[in-house]
Amino acid sequence: MPSAPAGLHHVTAIATDPQRNVDFYRMLGLRLVKVTVNFDAPDTYHLYFGGGSGRPGTLITFFPWPGAPRGRHGAGQATTVSFSVPEGSLGWWRGHLQAHTIEVGAVASRAEEEAFSVRDPDGLALELIAHTQRELAPAWEGGPVPPEHAIRGLHSVTLTEAGYERTAELLTGTLGFRLAAEQGDRFRFATAEGGAGSLVDVLCRPEAPQGLVAAGTVHHIAWRTPGEAEQVEWRTTLLGQGLNVTPIIDRQYFHSIYFREPGGVLFEIATDPPGFTIDEPLMQLGRALKLPPWLEPSRAEIEHALPTLKVPGPDEELVLGSAGRAGGT
Repeated sequence: MPSAPAGLHHVTAIATDPQRNVDFYRMLGLRLVKVTVNFDAPDTYHLYFGGGSGRPGTLITFFPWPGAPRGRHGAGQATTVSFSVPEGSLGWWRGHLQAHTIEVGAVASRAEEEAFSVRDPDGLALELIAHTQRELAPAWEGGPVPPEHAIRGLHSVTLTEAGYERTAELLTGTLGFRLAAEQGDRFRFATAEGGAGSLVDVLCRPEAPQGLVAAGTVHHIAWRTPGEAEQVEWRTTLLGQGLNVTPIIDRQYFHSIYFREPGGVLFEIATDPPGFTIDEPLMQLGRALKLPPWLEPSRAEIEHALPTLKVPGPDEELVLGSAGRAGGT
């Protein structure tokens, strides 16, 4: 049995307008660390946002599909993505978001931590949680949010399920999580050391409608594994449990396997290496359209198909896509 996942690797969701997506998550103070395409549908961007170096555990990524219908939040989905902010920062964040005309929810308790909810422009449910239990990751200092208030990475994800028992069995019996807290119909599971970045909440809602994955919903959530050997072990273990697991897939910046947990949420196990500096230097992350070697021969056609995207930078705005000066090698 391989070691339990080290925590969240990334969350991938669906958006509509790529420019609106970039502008919103920059306003949240996340760095655009990679501009690439959906390797399975290369006429669509794949945008990665995270901490300054784009390390696993800080990442939220998007497939922006212009014109995509709005999804339905419900059972069998990851319905909320939560980020960690420093203790005492929620007041600053409320003012910052309201200054950008974004509606902010009331402060709620999340296992002895305070949180409030917001929605991104496509309706994706987000939470900011003031984390108190352990030292947070360093802040990205190149963004519009003061470092003392900046998002430090993913805190947790919430799965909404019609029933939690089979999902709980997979988490604890196969993946190595442990039940960390219960609050009404919310069950919190933790992996590794617990705390921010290693948590998943299962919300048991038998009355919830079945979720529909489209714009404003989560496509999948990914868990961290240190390398390829451990990933092979995970695949063998999951197949032995009767789960339908994909072959190992090269995602350029990590290798992945995918499977659905019993409630229907798509899980991924992704390797930490090789990381985002494999094809551009740290200081230039997110400043060019990057393609994997097998798509590079089609660069001209791909760029022509992509919508124009303006990427703010320290010195100048970069324009990518059909109207842009897209970079890359």
